[in-house]
Amino acid sequence: MSDADQFDFIIAGAGSAGCVLANRLSEDGRYRVALVEGGSRDNWIWFHIPVGYLFAIGNPRSDWMFRTEAIPGLNGRSLAYPRGKVLGGCSAINAMIYMRGQAADYDGWRQRGLEGWGWD
Repeated sequence: MSDADQFDFIIAGAGSAGCVLANRLSEDGRYRVALVEGGSRDNWIWFHIPVGYLFAIGNPRSDWMFRTEAIPGLNGRSLAYPRGKVLGGCSAINAMIYMRGQAADYDGWRQRGLEGWGWD
């Protein structure tokens, strides 16, 4: 096995969290990081306009098509559980909506020694 085939970390999933984690681990050059994604690039038009989620969710081109287990409270029905199968993961199929966490959470990470993870 050559050095090109060896990594300190292998991250499965190039969604928002996977991409941030890979970037943070590799930014100072100490670690070799492989980021793998089972889906395609996000070059489909529907990933880049808000109404596009209507075409992306429930489409095997962009959604892993997961379903929940049968739920007794729903008369045994299962529900669709959309998960993005694309670079960007679920953030590519969510109508371009995001929610930022609470400032106290980010500041708490910084207070625990995670430099660069504060709210500001």
